Amino acid sequence: MNMNKLTKAEEQVMQYLWQIEKGFLKDVLELFPEPKPHTNTISTILKILMEKGFVNYKTFGRQHEYFPLISKENYSGKSIRSLVKNYFEGSYTNAVSFLVEENEISVKDLELLLNELKNKE
Repeated sequence: MNMNKLTKAEEQVMQYLWQIEKGFLKDVLELFPEPKPHTNTISTILKILMEKGFVNYKTFGRQHEYFPLISKENYSGKSIRSLVKNYFEGSYTNAVSFLVEENEISVKDLELLLNELKNKE
């Protein structure tokens, strides 16, 4: 499946929908920090997310209860693969080396992660 990229605003709305699993416009809006965006802004973003195939809804009277069609894990995985492909020549080794060099992850943490992965095998 070729997944569309999300803008920052769309991704923020998706993060809240993934958090609550389903909800009405007011439920999503409540999760935003102050100053909260306008209701019409969130409504428009939800429509765009529906057009992109990320969200659907059930109708209750005149209100829509929105829910994600794509899991956070699925989107995260595709985003990471795209990042590695576009910025690290498709090499996960290059990506991890970059994180270590930039002090985003320590060698000790990397060793702990490797041990955890080995234990899962």
